[in-house]
Amino acid sequence: MSELASKQCIPCTIGTPPLRGEELKEFHRQLDIGWQVVDEHHIQREFNFKNFRQALDFTNQIGELAEAQGHHPDIYLSWGKVRLVVYTHKIDGLSESDFVFAAKVDLMNKPV
Repeated sequence: MSELASKQCIPCTIGTPPLRGEELKEFHRQLDIGWQVVDEHHIQREFNFKNFRQALDFTNQIGELAEAQGHHPDIYLSWGKVRLVVYTHKIDGLSESDFVFAAKVDLMNKPV
């Protein structure tokens, strides 16, 4: 298990500065290769599946993880595809918890 995945998502407070620059890059390097940092604002990843059922099952797993962590990504579900967009809404940017959540997703059963 990665160091990030072993942590828990911790709510940040309004006024906490979003991650930027080298600190953001260091967290990004700890994730699976499929994650992209977009405009230093959010991270996203797309997962492909053989059918809608597998995509839906994965979406439900993500939902359970989100509830357990108290950290909720934007989830886009379509036939054979799930796209996650993760950022901390409270600070309108990235926090360590976003990378913790993504690392936990990296450990989940993924598409074949």
